[in-house]
Amino acid sequence: MKELAREEDQLLPFPIYRKLRESTPVRFDEDRESWDVFRYEDVHRILKDPATFSSRRGLEVRGETLLTMDQPKHTHMRNLVNKAFTPKAINDLAPRITSITHDLLDQVLSKGQMDIVHDLATPLPVIVIAELLGVPSKDRKLFKDWSDTLVKGVEGNSQEAFAKMVAERDVAVRELSEYFRAILAERRSKPEDDLVSALLEAEIDGEKLEEDEILQFCILLLVAGNETTTNLITNAIRLMTEQPAIQEQVRTHPELVKTTVEETLRYYPPIVAIGRVATEDVEIGGQQIQKGQQVVSWVGSANRDPDKFEDPDTFLPDRKPNAHMGFGFGIHFCLGAPLARLEGQIALEILLSKLGDMQFTKSKLSPIPSPFVFGVKSYPITFTART
Repeated sequence: MKELAREEDQLLPFPIYRKLRESTPVRFDEDRESWDVFRYEDVHRILKDPATFSSRRGLEVRGETLLTMDQPKHTHMRNLVNKAFTPKAINDLAPRITSITHDLLDQVLSKGQMDIVHDLATPLPVIVIAELLGVPSKDRKLFKDWSDTLVKGVEGNSQEAFAKMVAERDVAVRELSEYFRAILAERRSKPEDDLVSALLEAEIDGEKLEEDEILQFCILLLVAGNETTTNLITNAIRLMTEQPAIQEQVRTHPELVKTTVEETLRYYPPIVAIGRVATEDVEIGGQQIQKGQQVVSWVGSANRDPDKFEDPDTFLPDRKPNAHMGFGFGIHFCLGAPLARLEGQIALEILLSKLGDMQFTKSKLSPIPSPFVFGVKSYPITFTART
């Protein structure tokens, strides 16, 4: 979107969303040949109707994944996956997430400064997902590099830039698939207590997942589980350094951590836009969208719609109700959401208990180069260690 071409606008796109939501709530972008939708009601309608607005977009990782699959295959696949990815399985990770968070913070506590992205928000979800999938610690760096490649946006609007991105993603998917095939072979002969072994065993009506389906799920989990959590934690701390009164309020009242995570997902969501394709001619907000056209739902705008949220541009740590769409909505509601929420809550609780007076170290921020993601590459802070 050309309105977000400047870095400073990517770092704070919400005033632009507001302007577009008020002036052209549904509009066609000639440059991108895509419809943009900005109001909560319209975005909600699109995301809850996968029959009319399909997830197959051509920009996704090669092969079908839960992100690009439509009904009824999506439900069948998701049910199989959910057998291995239950709420209990997620909650059982809490002690390990707590331990990893303490370990990571203990490495920087005596320095009085850290980079939230590099020292905590990136390694925490990578370690958790890697351990879930049975990846040895020596391969975590590889893992993170593949993850970054898979979520990287197009740099520029040219066909060459798009082709370069697709080629890089293809290489990453190929390398990841080969890597996981080796892990699958090991788990078949010697199952362990990890998600890959559980997926190999999972079945519904006597039907097990095929190898390619397990590979796709592992890749999806790597991408969804890492990027979302990294940006959720970083964006929460960014907000708390921009508005120190909120930092102190939540530190003093740790019972607000849960609703603060939800408000971060609304106010500074990790994902700001979700792409779909119209499967038939359809009208949205008085505009006629034709079959086959791309439709981008700007959840970052919908989450600030005054028709849905009272005082939408104010961060309220105790906001209730909070029907944000920070994790999407409908059948493609983020599979990693419960894990991201848990990691966000634990990380925030421990950060606020161990670190006092967190302040952003004044340096230039760089946005993550993806129009669909809201986050920064690095976020250095200073703090006082709390006893």
